[in-house]
Amino acid sequence: MRLIERTWYQGGALQWLLWPLSILFSGIALLRRISFGLGLLKSTRVSVPVVVVGNIGVGGAGKTPTVLALIKHCKGLGLRPGVISRGYGGSYDSKVHWVQDNDSAELVGDEPKLIQRRSGVPVVLAKARADAAQALADGGQVDVILTDDGLQHYALARDIELVVVDGVRRFGNGLRLPAGPLREGLARLKEVDAIICNGGTAQPNEFQMRLVPSPLQPMLDSLPDKPTAPIAAFAAIANPQRFFDTLEAQGFSLSESQGLKDHQSLDLDVFQSALDRGLAIVMTEKDAVKCDQIDWPQGAQVYFLPVDAELPQQFFQRFEQKLRKHIDGF
Repeated sequence: MRLIERTWYQGGALQWLLWPLSILFSGIALLRRISFGLGLLKSTRVSVPVVVVGNIGVGGAGKTPTVLALIKHCKGLGLRPGVISRGYGGSYDSKVHWVQDNDSAELVGDEPKLIQRRSGVPVVLAKARADAAQALADGGQVDVILTDDGLQHYALARDIELVVVDGVRRFGNGLRLPAGPLREGLARLKEVDAIICNGGTAQPNEFQMRLVPSPLQPMLDSLPDKPTAPIAAFAAIANPQRFFDTLEAQGFSLSESQGLKDHQSLDLDVFQSALDRGLAIVMTEKDAVKCDQIDWPQGAQVYFLPVDAELPQQFFQRFEQKLRKHIDGF
């Protein structure tokens, strides 16, 4: 864990040295939000309802699995959902980019690629999410837009706000950036439509979410259903330990585990040492979409672990109730 993350979640003197910068950050963020509220800064509203799935802190909390669960639910209601994203880490250079089947994760980012591959719904990227939402709404293919992250992107007007919280790490030391992990204060949670607690124990007024793993999926033809060699686990996500714990809870014994930087690019060099020692590679699904172009050596055992978000029916009832207010004839 990096020093700054240890400070956020374990405390230390550094947080107080950074505290004056947090006050400055908070003031700028407040001024920006007030400017949007007063109309001094433009906020774009599109012709279909926008549902933001975000968080108030830095790092992954389970937003992408939540978006996938909402896509599935919307389809079950007979709706046509689409997704917008900034495409963090992607190299696309157009103002708006529609994710295609043959797009690489390097081009569009790992999370948009995963969502598009898993769901098959339209996924549109733009550095300014309002541009992506406008393009998707104008395309006439969707009647509800889900935005993966973007709670603080007030340039896009939204109809429903859902916040995902890491139920284990929660809000760290409770301080704003850079002294703590929070992009917005805890009071912001009182304004959103629902709070989803991923793992840990849900607090009052939160909906408990579990990430439910499916069987391992081989990434190469003719591999057995499960590795026959000792396992080396890799995870380039915000909280790698969660993935390692999930594997062990599924009964897998890990010979080694390697946490990588969130969204890190992956190539054969990352895995070469483990492969040379005859270990089987197991990674997250988000990492697997970044490995399409790797020429794995003969005999390599490479797998990924799919996970699905499991949410209570009460959450979907609240979501549907709020969504109906924004869709005519629904």
